[in-house]
Amino acid sequence: MSDLHVLAAAKLSPLYTSQLSAAFQFHDRLHETDPVAFAQVAPQVRAVAGSGDSKISADLIAQLPALELISVMGVGYDGVDVAAAKARGIMVTHTPNVLNDDVADLAIGLMLCAARQLPAADRFVRAGHWLGGNMPLARKMSGTRLGLVGMGRIGQAIAQRAQAFGMQIAYHTRSPKAGVPYAYHADLLSLARVSDFLVLITPGGAGTRHLVNAQVLQALGPKGILVNVARGSVVDEAALIEALEGGVIGGAALDVFEDEPRVPQRLIDLPQVVLVPHIGSATGQTRQAMADLAFGNLREHFAGRPVLTPVPECAAT
Repeated sequence: MSDLHVLAAAKLSPLYTSQLSAAFQFHDRLHETDPVAFAQVAPQVRAVAGSGDSKISADLIAQLPALELISVMGVGYDGVDVAAAKARGIMVTHTPNVLNDDVADLAIGLMLCAARQLPAADRFVRAGHWLGGNMPLARKMSGTRLGLVGMGRIGQAIAQRAQAFGMQIAYHTRSPKAGVPYAYHADLLSLARVSDFLVLITPGGAGTRHLVNAQVLQALGPKGILVNVARGSVVDEAALIEALEGGVIGGAALDVFEDEPRVPQRLIDLPQVVLVPHIGSATGQTRQAMADLAFGNLREHFAGRPVLTPVPECAAT
């Protein structure tokens, strides 16, 4: 495969780029850094390597006449114009399932951090405030009501963990999931009204943009906690800030944001909010498994075999 040209569409993990550079003629973001060199290489590029945050537009795809495959190291691929790729017969792959445990673990961790105010408690001790008295009481998580927005494999992994906390679990998706034993709500407002924790684990993209808006936050209520381990676009961030500042909801724990890595100062200033920098899959073991799978899709395709994990839109291609 050493004579095949592969373009990185964004900054990639070294775990992925080390495999790409060893196996292919690898070009790192030439379309962004060196337009002249990119114009020379573009006709030879047969694959694009991306991350879950990559923007692989119809315009970029159109500039690559030999393109056969887009391999995303990430479960999310809403930045890829899959329709434009499919129109050209280009396969799109991603890396599902290998990150289920890490994202589910993080969701539970964020719920605990928000309920028990663990980051604030850490700051309280470090600042010496304990010498002046105890922190205000936090809230219990065990036995409370969990609403999951999304019930794919990660959603089910979160629910499985939440059962160990004795939580009452319900969920919202576009249609009920077969074989799922939890209460189904066809209406998101209905789910928010009966949730103490509303956890988002639904795909990004136009179909879910600002799914959680001011009305949903109002329904969640002044004791409710919003947890987002999905995509920043799923939440109307301006409405969330207003709801937090006004006491419309009790708190939030966020792994993702609308304009990453830029986080609004008003959000940073809120004491009842837990903020982490999009680390859902950020363990060495899982990132290695993701890199291996993303590379495996490239390897299988160029060996003339079916790819391992096509995105659903390309699964029958």
